[in-house]
Amino acid sequence: MADNARAKKLADLIREVVAEKLQRGIKDPRLGTHVTITDTRVTGDLREATVFYTVYGDDEERASAAAGLESAKGILRSAVGRAAGTKFTPTLTFVADALPENARTIEDLLDKARASDAQVRQASSGATFAGDADPYKKQGEDEAAE
Repeated sequence: MADNARAKKLADLIREVVAEKLQRGIKDPRLGTHVTITDTRVTGDLREATVFYTVYGDDEERASAAAGLESAKGILRSAVGRAAGTKFTPTLTFVADALPENARTIEDLLDKARASDAQVRQASSGATFAGDADPYKKQGEDEAAE
């Protein structure tokens, strides 16, 4: 079993090689400039690699990019094998990264929180204290009251 440092180095190399090959080596129109490799993870035995990618566009472009990556999997694995120089080239699995959807969900939640804060701020703008401005008793006031 390989150490984590070697797996991390191989993952970084795979990410760079796949991104470079997608940008310059593959002439598939489904894999245009809208495909971005975001992360790569390699198992501890260096046999399998998971490549995370994002596609900027609609659902149709995402589906066509996924089909394009599956069809180019052999070419990309060959390029990784040449660059890595390892005994066994890891198998590549492409997974659409959920980062843009998660970011959009977080932004929506933050917008709701900002709107709620604005409502509270607006409701409290003309409000006054329920009792005295200073509800705490001071030492000198007890003697003066008697």
